Parts: sequence; structure tokens; C-alpha cells
Amino acid sequence: MPGSKHLKGVSSKEQRMYEDIKESAQKSGRYGIRAKEVAARTVMKHHKQAGHKKGH
Repeated sequence: MPGSKHLKGVSSKEQRMYEDIKESAQKSGRYGIRAKEVAARTVMKHHKQAGHKKGH
């Protein structure tokens, strides 16, 4: 993950999830230039549903 942007307030597991979703979306061509945004929103949705608060 060198050079990749780390999402604020998420764990390393959730960061890996972000990278996997982003790469999968880019490979398949889904979402076009919005792949990063969709991946970030998906991870943050999961983060909130798990009951985590920002920064924990």
C-alpha cells in the first residue's frame, strides 16, 4: 500500500477492505472515475454499522 491514501478513523482491516473494493471496481470498469469514492463510502458505511465511532 505504499503511496495509497489512508482513510481517517478506520482500522487497518477496513483500510485493506477499501483497497480491495477500489482495485476490484477499477479492474472491472465499474463506477469509472468514482471507484475511490464508492469504495470509501462502502467502508465508512460498514464502519458505522459495526458501531464504531470516528477515530476508533
